[in-house]
Amino acid sequence: MTRDTPEDAEDTQDDHPVADGGSDADTAAGADDVALDPWGSSTVSDYRKLFDEFGIEAFDEALDEVPNPHYLMRRGVIFGHRDYRPVARALREGEDAAVLSGFMPTGDPHIGHKLVFDEIIWHQQEGADAYGLIADLEAHSARGLSWDEIDEHARDYLLSLLALGFDPEEGELYRQSTNREVQDLAFELGSNARFAEFEGIYGFDGETSVSHMQSVVTQMADILYPQLEEPKPTVIPVGPDQDPHMRLARDVAARMRYFKVTEAYASFEADAAERDHLAAAYAALEDDSDTVRCEDAADWLDAEMAPDAVRDAAIEKLRAAGKEPLRPRVRFLDRNATDEAFDALIDAVPGEKRRYDEHIDAFEMDREAAEELAREVEVDHGGYGFLPPSSIYHRFMTGLTGGKMSSSIPASHISLLDDPEDGYDKVKSATTGGRETAEKQRELGGKADECPVYELYAYLLAGDDDEFATEVYEECVGGERLCGGCKEQAAELMRDFLEDHQEKRAEMEAVLDDLDIDLDSDRRGVPGDGH
Repeated sequence: MTRDTPEDAEDTQDDHPVADGGSDADTAAGADDVALDPWGSSTVSDYRKLFDEFGIEAFDEALDEVPNPHYLMRRGVIFGHRDYRPVARALREGEDAAVLSGFMPTGDPHIGHKLVFDEIIWHQQEGADAYGLIADLEAHSARGLSWDEIDEHARDYLLSLLALGFDPEEGELYRQSTNREVQDLAFELGSNARFAEFEGIYGFDGETSVSHMQSVVTQMADILYPQLEEPKPTVIPVGPDQDPHMRLARDVAARMRYFKVTEAYASFEADAAERDHLAAAYAALEDDSDTVRCEDAADWLDAEMAPDAVRDAAIEKLRAAGKEPLRPRVRFLDRNATDEAFDALIDAVPGEKRRYDEHIDAFEMDREAAEELAREVEVDHGGYGFLPPSSIYHRFMTGLTGGKMSSSIPASHISLLDDPEDGYDKVKSATTGGRETAEKQRELGGKADECPVYELYAYLLAGDDDEFATEVYEECVGGERLCGGCKEQAAELMRDFLEDHQEKRAEMEAVLDDLDIDLDSDRRGVPGDGH
């Protein structure tokens, strides 16, 4: 692919308005409120808000723990995560891990979808078990697509995934509607999901179809499907609008567990904030006494800690416990365990332990070892032992016309099925972050951070070449690179990419036909489906 800026375009400047992040037909109202809607068209005007409002962590803080990080990670396109470190550790140490993501076949796959394709493929190449699924039940129930439309688009998504490097011999591709294991797991998970949660998380109400609700539970089953044979760290690459699914999946996975493992200091239950107070009291008193009593800890908190609701609650519980010794321990709480599993856990806990009606306290184990033991006992006695699924989040691609890239606005995106010349033309017509004139561009520099064309370089066209991506950025903001030449270069690279990708898609036709996946559904839609 050529990377030389054409000299005859050197002094031209873009005629289109500066990309201002303005709304298009798919931009959610009130984006500053960071409302995340898995079936809407969420945008995020400030990704940092997700860290505080939803507990998503900055990916930069985990980047050093990732072996051979993908360029989307290095460039901050993957900006956040939930609990990704166990996955990174498994990849580093050659242990079992998995990656899964799904695609709702509502239109042609486009370059925004390529982000997820690349994330799945990279994890597979780093040693993770890889799964790609067609969310056909969701497409039918939430978007009202006919089964014929779903069949047509499903093939296109899978061909692009294969063409980009997914290895079907080392991974698994499936449709929600034909995977019986997923359906069976969804039924079991449904026993631990409540309509009130669907109301709170998704805004479901009396007008929501049962099929739509069922598709949500099926997505929970998809997310946990890689752990059916054995628990393993599993990551789901998604856009931030899909985070509600991840939060629910983590909650449901925890509810399916036989045991919950926590830390404790006495026979009574305390929440995390109260435990911090108990730990402080124990640390302060343990050197002065062979046995720290609960009533002594209450006196210490009363004297040393400023009054607040948490301190007062901890003191009340300590006084009620009286002379009971205060000692750190790991606690196994019975959630769904069978009697046999509970008895087996008691036998398996090493060293000093104490059994209560609904929990077991172990005094010679750390929490990590306790978690591992609880999971082993659960799996040995017919449970799932699910690890909480992890997730990574990538930025939304800006549409070529400004606003969010949208499948419903052809000019805003480039389909992976577009004629290469059409892809070239779309890039040439794209909005940029350039100044009004070439003179101002040279004087002030361009706004690469607001430019859909620069995003094409960073997200796709520069590939693994960080030096090239950086060069484009610095030339733009330094005023050396003008929009006309920049777009010409990007348009040529896009044309080359589409030509190469579509050649590989054609090669994958036979591979897809040989796979054990039914691409011709015999389901019949009913008028009113999805509404």
